[in-house]
Formats: sequence, structure tokens, C-alpha cells
Amino acid sequence: MPGPVKVGRKRPLPPCPNPLFLKWLTEWKDSAAEKGLKTQFVYQKAISSLKKYPLPLNSGKEAKILQNVGDGICRMLDEKLKKHYAEHGANAPIHSLPQSGATDRTQQRDPFVPPSIMDGNLPGGQPQGPSPSKKKKKADGKKQREYVPQKRSGGYAVLLTLYRDSKKPNTKGYMSKAELQREAQSLCDKSFTLSDPNSKYTAWSSVSTLIQKELVIKTHSPARYALTEKGLDLAQRLESAENLLEGKSDVVRQADISSSDEEQDCVDRVARQANPSTLVPQYKKLSLLSSSETRQASADPVQSAYQHVPDFTLRPGQFNVLLCVDFIETTGGAAHRKQELVSELKRNGVTFDVRKLHIGDFLWIAQEKVQPVPGQLRIPQPRELVLDYVIERKRMDDLCGSIIDGRFREQKFRLKKCGLLHPIYLVEDFGSAQHLSIPEATLQQAIVNTQVVDGFFIKRTKDVRESAAYLTIMTRYLQNMFLNKTLLSCTKEEASKCGRTLQQDAQSCILIEFKEFNEGAMKNKAQTVKEVFARQLMQISGVSGEKAAAILEKYNTPASLLSAYAACSSNEEKEKFLSNIKCGKLQRNLGPVLSRTISQLYCTKEALS
Repeated sequence: MPGPVKVGRKRPLPPCPNPLFLKWLTEWKDSAAEKGLKTQFVYQKAISSLKKYPLPLNSGKEAKILQNVGDGICRMLDEKLKKHYAEHGANAPIHSLPQSGATDRTQQRDPFVPPSIMDGNLPGGQPQGPSPSKKKKKADGKKQREYVPQKRSGGYAVLLTLYRDSKKPNTKGYMSKAELQREAQSLCDKSFTLSDPNSKYTAWSSVSTLIQKELVIKTHSPARYALTEKGLDLAQRLESAENLLEGKSDVVRQADISSSDEEQDCVDRVARQANPSTLVPQYKKLSLLSSSETRQASADPVQSAYQHVPDFTLRPGQFNVLLCVDFIETTGGAAHRKQELVSELKRNGVTFDVRKLHIGDFLWIAQEKVQPVPGQLRIPQPRELVLDYVIERKRMDDLCGSIIDGRFREQKFRLKKCGLLHPIYLVEDFGSAQHLSIPEATLQQAIVNTQVVDGFFIKRTKDVRESAAYLTIMTRYLQNMFLNKTLLSCTKEEASKCGRTLQQDAQSCILIEFKEFNEGAMKNKAQTVKEVFARQLMQISGVSGEKAAAILEKYNTPASLLSAYAACSSNEEKEKFLSNIKCGKLQRNLGPVLSRTISQLYCTKEALS
């Protein structure tokens, strides 16, 4: 095995003159990391800037001089400072950590805080307590149990993967994030990239705990991950236990991954088993001995999953996959063009149903097969579930018109919020775009933005015939995809709780009832104040659906926003009030320009110039 990887600076950094601010920022960063929030990276940047600053700070407001420290963090530091003064007195020192022996003894070392601070070695002072690396004992004299990740958890897979990589003859001594996720996935029951239903966490979330427990070290940018000496020792014992499960008797004695005599007895009992198949329950017992501690320390959240109970179930063979066509696509306008699409679908042998769709032009449903009931005049109404694919069809002239009258933005917003997982734009090139009221380059840019910025799948076709061919292929693909699946019904409200995903190899999937979906997508239905407020915000140039949704999360009515503005002390504060609201997947700030525009709209009593 190669020697240990040398990381870090040649010269140690001087102690931070603001350890209290550093402690609070680290706590906020760790809390955000455990919850899987993007704000953890904001706090990390602030921590890096604070460590480099050589002078003491007397308030959170003064911290604004630092790079990557904004108004929000300054305000949080000032609030925390007020609580600190209230607890320790008005003259309490803020350039040293509180002299609390009990706190220091139980505090775990954070990998982002200098050891001199976490160990209590403040500038010019004496150590306040024993080093966290020493074995801590409880009040009754018993040793505290060592942190051991549960079998096939994210932390377990990462430790084993790093250990096995370190034993390879051509090892680099570290692994990148992508390499680590790819290699560790086979050792973990959870995904390293996709979160579980009703959860923001993935198996990768447990890496922050491994770093906090000083089992893994993270260096460089892009990040490199390697085992510490402590992590190497634990990984060796986990590997030995893994080999024990495979019936390798020569490593049985090394399977002790606990520090108590009771756990050693458990390992000995496992070693005496002759049948390898009986080793599994014994190992489970061993690994769960400290499960309560592990659950608290691990970053893998233990949450009660939402148990969905469907109103009805459609099993394979009990339903047909049917294409639904909006009646607007077959009536009105140029009749010959409308009928051409229908004729092409019939010519291709596609079974479809023309009906009123309140969103989209085409979608697919799973329609229950029903049989006539003896003694009844009418056939029972079949139950229907909508599949997670909806298509909005746009010809170039229609796209031009919808951009001019504002329908295009509204349709994209409604498609995103309709509850279906795969909205598609079918863009049909029809004739020349040179004589339209919007330049062709602008229309092409709108199509690209729809795919890249808004995240829709774009399908380009050259005419009606090619569009019909695409609908035909999609219909046959979905019929084959859902042929052997069990379909569970849910309401639109339940869909958000189910954490629905569409996996091709899954035996079952949860789908929304078509009637409720279609009624919920009505354009002119009675709207709540929140929905009207969202539409109002989206009329402002530059406010997309994602930005409007981010504002609505904090202020869901105009009255709540106006009340917040009324609490501001000056016009400048009102103009910057919304600038730090996080928007979209990248969690970017709304920005000062839009914040000023919105404040002028809602706070100006006279006519806007």
C-alpha cells in the first residue's frame, strides 16, 4: 500500500482572530450540509474569507468588508451577537471562545476550523480541555462507542471504496467525487445522485459526517477524497467484516468493529458458525449494536416514508394506453391542415381519442378495459390514469403569436406546474419565418431558451406528417413501456407527497387520475390570491416562473409583501429587500435590479414614469 498522501499548506495559517464568528458560521454550514441545502457553499465561502482576514471584527456589520459575506450573513451574525451578549453579559469578549469546559470537552473537531480553536488553544492562552481525538468517557466510566456506519449505507460504501482503491498498485492516493460515486454505488442501497421520495438527501450526504468524524479528508478543487489514519483503521475492520460474510475464515478474528466486550463476544459467536448463510443475521446484530448513536451521527436521514394507498389499481392486461388529442387540434383554423394530422394518425394505425384538454395538445392515458354488465344498458365508465408525458405543439407562426401576446411564458409555467414529469414541446417548422412579425433569429433563440433554461425537451419536425410520425412512435413506445407495469392511482395533492419517479425497469408506478388532472389544469378556474399574485409578478419583465415561485415562498400574497415593505426604514432598504432571495436550481440571488423594479411597482403611490 502506498504511503500516506501529504496534503495541506507548508506553513500553518495563523489563528483566526474571530473564533466566535468562525464557530457560528461553521455551525450554520454543518446544519445546511446535513439538510442538503445549497447554502452550505455560501457559508463555506464566508468561512474561507474570514480565516484569511487578520484583524478582529466587532460586529456582523463590519464583516461586510469580507469577500463572499453579504447582508444576510451580516444580519445573522449581529443577531447571534445580541444573544451572546444577553447570555454572557454586555462586556463579554467576542474575540475568544466562551470559557466553558463542558462544551469544549464534548465538542467534535470540525475539519474547516483550525485545530487551535477547536482544541481551545486561543492566542496567548492555555488549552481549555483535552483533545477531541482522545477517547472520551461517559460519567459512569464506560467508553463511548465508536462511530460505525451502518452496513450498505453511504458512509459504509465510501470507506470501503477508498480503502480498496488505496490497495491497488496503480492508486493515486485519492479519488474524485465522480470516481467515488461510481465505484461506491454497488456497495450502497441508496443512490449517490438521486434522493429518496420525500427526502432531499442522497447517499453522498453521509460524506460530510465522515469528514466531521475525521475518517475522510477532502482537499483541492476539484475535490479529492482520501482516508485518514483513523478512517483507514475503521475501513480495514469493515473490509474484514465484509470478508467474514463471504465465508472467509482466515479473517474472522479481524471482524471486531466495536470497542466493547459485548460486541467482541458477538463477533466470536459469528466466528463459530459453520454455515456461511447464518453469518448474515449475526453481522446485522453486530452492526446494529450502536444503531442509536449511528443514526444520530450519520448524515443519512431516517425519515418515515409516505405510505401511499391508491384508490384503485390497474394491473397488466387490465388497461390500454391511449393517445388523447385536444379538440382544438382537429377543429377551427384551416380545416385541411387540421384533418391532415388526424388522417396521418389513422393511416399509421394509432388509436386516439379527441377530447377537451385544459393543458397541452397531446397526452397519453391508461384506460381501464371494461365489459358490459348483464342487465345494465350502459357500459361502466372506465377509470383513467394520465401518463407522465404531455406535448405542447407549436408551429412557427403560432410560436410568434404566443410570444407577442404573452401566452408562451404562461404556457411554460403551467406545464411545469401541471404535475407531469415529462413535458415536451413539439416545434413544427411550417413555411418561411421571414415574413413573421418577430425575426427568425429571435424565434430560434426562444426555442433554445425553452430547452436550456426552462428544461423542456424540444422535438423539431418539418411538417404535419413528421409530427404525426413522432406521435405514432411515442404511442407505441409507451404502450410497450407500460405493458407489464402495475399502475397505482393518486390525486394531484398526493402526487407531491409520493415522490413519483418514472423508471423503465420498475414493476409499478404511481399516476394521477386523468379527471382530476384535467380539471385541475383548467385555465379559467377559480384562482386563489396566491395564483393571481404569481401571474401578476410574471408580467414584470425578467421575472420568470421560478423567480415568481421563489418570491411566493416567502410572501404568498401582495398584502404580506406590502407589510414587509412597510417595515423597511428607507427607500434604499425597500429597493434591496428582495435582492437576496434564492431562485431556481442554482439558488442564485434575485438581484438588485429586479428587487428595485418590484419595490417601485408596489411602493410607488403616484404614476410610474
